[in-house]
Amino acid sequence: MMDQDYMRFVERINLLTSIDLSLYKEAQMKRRLTALRDKKNYASFSGYYDALKGDQRLMDEFLERMTINVSEFFRNPERWDVVRHRIIPELIAQKRKLKLWSAACAAGEEPYTLSCLLHNDSSKREYSILATDLDRAALKRAQEGIYDNNALKHVPEAIRSSCFSDTEKGTAIGDHLKKNIRFKQHNLLLDAFEDGFDLIVCRNVMIYFTEEAKEELFRKFSEALRPGGYLFVGSTEQIFYPGRFNLHPMEPFFYQKPIS
Repeated sequence: MMDQDYMRFVERINLLTSIDLSLYKEAQMKRRLTALRDKKNYASFSGYYDALKGDQRLMDEFLERMTINVSEFFRNPERWDVVRHRIIPELIAQKRKLKLWSAACAAGEEPYTLSCLLHNDSSKREYSILATDLDRAALKRAQEGIYDNNALKHVPEAIRSSCFSDTEKGTAIGDHLKKNIRFKQHNLLLDAFEDGFDLIVCRNVMIYFTEEAKEELFRKFSEALRPGGYLFVGSTEQIFYPGRFNLHPMEPFFYQKPIS
């Protein structure tokens, strides 16, 4: 009965929101949503769904729970060293203006990390960054750009002094870094992708998807890259046989779309 209750919930959520929970790993998603449902004192997913339909705050909390919004600036600093010292110089050498995408950007730490690196690059190359997430509340926090010190623990001091300022609310990202970023709500599993990207960063979200969903995303990410562009994934999201997606490994967790 519990499985039928959950599966019906999955079907109804898909019809209501176009979010297909069946593309997420069932055990992980079911465990997290059961905990949230129980916390809200609903005995069944059927009752929880009925409440979600009429309560936007409850729906926002549901979306926040099913999307992992835990991040920080320069998460895994050694990987960002690759971006800073290899990928950005290679991209700058290839073209005039750079187009980047931070997919599943959570509260904005990764797109702002990219903006910090490009702002501090001596070439001062023009760039634009698309930053997307499913969670509207996370996007609102990203646009505000206020963070606590824990999120900045890996930020190099030179970058911190040029990109952030202290305020009464917390540490704020500079407005000069916001102007090149476009925030947008986006469902990776449903919505169309833009194309022509030089670099796509999508880290620590695909681990929650089924293998079939991940393979479809890798294909779509590859199509969204321009020839010579790079895909940067998370530590547990290595692509096995990347050639199937017209990608080649160039560093651990970095893949390049061939130029020809």
